[in-house]
Amino acid sequence: MELNYTKKDVYSGLSEKEVEKATQYTDGYMKFITTAKTEYLCVEEAIKMLEENSFQKIEDVKTLKAGDKVYFVNREKSVFAATIGKENLSLGMNIIGAHIDSPRLDLKPFPLTERDNIALLKTQYYGGIKKYHWLSIPLAMHGVVYNEKNEKVVISVGEDKNDPVFTIADLLPHLAKEQLKANAEKFINPEKMSVIVGNTKDKEVKENPVKANILKILNQKYGIKEIDFARSEISLVPAFEARYIGFDKALIGGYGQDDRVCSYATLKALIETSKKVQNKTNIALIVDKEEIGSIGNTSMNSRAFDLFVLKLIEKTGSKNLSELEVYYNSKMLSADVTAGVNPDYEEVQDMQNASIIGSGVSVEKYGGSGGKYNSSDANARYVAEVMSIFDKNKVGYQVGTLGKVEMGGGGTIAYILANKGVEVVDCGTPVLAMHSTFEVTSKFDVYMTYMAYKAFFEN
Repeated sequence: MELNYTKKDVYSGLSEKEVEKATQYTDGYMKFITTAKTEYLCVEEAIKMLEENSFQKIEDVKTLKAGDKVYFVNREKSVFAATIGKENLSLGMNIIGAHIDSPRLDLKPFPLTERDNIALLKTQYYGGIKKYHWLSIPLAMHGVVYNEKNEKVVISVGEDKNDPVFTIADLLPHLAKEQLKANAEKFINPEKMSVIVGNTKDKEVKENPVKANILKILNQKYGIKEIDFARSEISLVPAFEARYIGFDKALIGGYGQDDRVCSYATLKALIETSKKVQNKTNIALIVDKEEIGSIGNTSMNSRAFDLFVLKLIEKTGSKNLSELEVYYNSKMLSADVTAGVNPDYEEVQDMQNASIIGSGVSVEKYGGSGGKYNSSDANARYVAEVMSIFDKNKVGYQVGTLGKVEMGGGGTIAYILANKGVEVVDCGTPVLAMHSTFEVTSKFDVYMTYMAYKAFFEN
């Protein structure tokens, strides 16, 4: 009998057939994160995936019975999907919740300016970033604009090989003596993170002719004017495709893996388990605004999910049932990534309790910072139950924490559902270079994340 606990790498325990399945899964995942780089795009892809597998809008369904599959879209930036189980909702649901927003650069309400013969767009960064990551890389532009007729205009530039891209020009090292004296947090002034969008003048305009030419191009292509920027949500994201990393192609590099790696796994697990009627009603939550504190009506803190649950109660005929009772008897995996050990920075981790790349999906009892502040600290009995599910289904997993005490910290949406009475534990993929423009994951951890969520839904 083995008394010691030792982390094991996933690959060594897989057959050739299982390695092939993992690769097939990650090929699809990489296409997803290459395509879905904003919340709007993620929701579009999620709807395609759901509808291709017979999920219907809950608004179009009058009654629900075991085996039915429905979804609800909240303002184009979050999705709730459900497969109805055999058991009454009063016995609770199985919930997996992930977020689809990632750190990025958003345009200011009036972003377009001209200086020194260059047209620029002024930005406001979104979420926790290291600002220098965003300089001197190719950027793509995605977003929506509502014109004066309240017509929606979609903007997408920089992903096709024939598209132009955009960039923020860093200061050359020859003239950066003063800049480099500042600490890493301060040496990039966020007000200087302006995106280059043009250099050609409108010959008929004397004042700000480059800006005028860009406005002419935007008006010709999209029918918008400068005032329409104030009615828009436009973001700049890295114009990178997801790629395999390393001679062995065992790692995945790409933008937005936090937390789309868990979002994609959540959707795929719900879809796969929907092919058979499960005992419990299973719920996939794909939500917005986690990176800025889960604030707003498309975030997990919104009561939009309560509305969805009330619709499930009503349409399954569960009369006189309170959503609070449903929550109290429900169980959840908070599907968010964690920090994998970076070999060059082991000193920030408690290595005995750290998540190792390639050792499987990570279960974390708590997050937060310092004295577990702003954390959902899972109950031991529930942690044991989740680990038992994974053991039974031969899921490659590990148990970890997010760095040394007081080294930093981070949170997920776990506390929000916990505050409703749901049993919750964090469970997600370890990531290197989290919140950078090119995050890194293990192909086998990514696959085991999906396998873990699938096992949870089947329980």
